[in-house]
Amino acid sequence: MSDTTVARLSNIAEQRWGLLTTAQAIEAGVSRNQLSRMAANGVLERVSQGVYRMAGAPRQENEVIYATWLALGGTTGPRTSGGVASVVAAGVTAAAAHGIGDFFLGLDFIVPSRRGTRLPEVRLRVRTLAPREVVAVDGLPTLTVERTIADLVEQRHDLSLVAGVVRDAVGSGRLLSPRDLVAYLDPLALRTGTHDGHELADKLFDLAGIAPEGWRRG
Repeated sequence: MSDTTVARLSNIAEQRWGLLTTAQAIEAGVSRNQLSRMAANGVLERVSQGVYRMAGAPRQENEVIYATWLALGGTTGPRTSGGVASVVAAGVTAAAAHGIGDFFLGLDFIVPSRRGTRLPEVRLRVRTLAPREVVAVDGLPTLTVERTIADLVEQRHDLSLVAGVVRDAVGSGRLLSPRDLVAYLDPLALRTGTHDGHELADKLFDLAGIAPEGWRRG
């Protein structure tokens, strides 16, 4: 194992949370056998299937999310025709990435077309996303806060739990566009016993006990 090999892998890992995949290493000219030796020698630490952390790189709070995104080909998948990343954190995973809400961590991602995965406990949903629905959070393509809230409602999570997301988002100044939130909630309103997105947003704000500055009730 040469210093050059370690340097090549370090350069890759520096771009994404100190992590790299087997596929990235092979593309950089490092064989699977070399990776195994480096892991045995403590140069790399295996994080999950096909994902390693460079020795000395700090463990990230959301490392399981990052490692899963990498294992799903997040760095290599082609962007959609609309320019959206091929793997986007959604639902409770997006909430965790934003640091809002109090859900048990799940691994929920949106992809542009049907595909399978052998990764355990990973959920892939097929959706066409517009660029304005996605934001990079510490380098991870993630539904925006507004789109995340609507996604949680759509996935039929208890509204009291979704209200916790709303409370954290408003309190931390992360809910940037109430207008977008209303638009995303609009097609979901009837299933929650409300008439439109504005009324559903009112309901969530009431449950949260907080509302964005300047919010006008319906």
